[in-house]
Amino acid sequence: MPHPLAPPWPRPPHCVPAAWLDRPPAGARVTVAGLVILRQRPGSAGGVIFVTLEDETGVVNVIVWRKMYERFRRAVIAGRMLRVTGRLQREAGVTHLLAEVIEDISPMLDSLLDEPLSQGASSG
Repeated sequence: MPHPLAPPWPRPPHCVPAAWLDRPPAGARVTVAGLVILRQRPGSAGGVIFVTLEDETGVVNVIVWRKMYERFRRAVIAGRMLRVTGRLQREAGVTHLLAEVIEDISPMLDSLLDEPLSQGASSG
């Protein structure tokens, strides 16, 4: 049960920061976004793909079942930055997101370069 004073977590289509994934209850449907830092397809996993995303607050472990992989194959294979909506699963202290919708948002990477530098930077 979340702390009574904790703000509610952002629900889809808003993205939950990785650091907040301990707030929603197991089974909650959430959306996350981040850079793809790892893709694994172990031979022993029966067609399951594990994708690790990273945002500015931490990492998110995403499980992509075969059916979802077939549906969102291009995004899973080629995406450098993904937005994933799915259900939270917690087992043995580890949180995973079971992917239901996978979107390649890599074109947004270019807009990150357009962000102004931190206001705290001094000029000279």
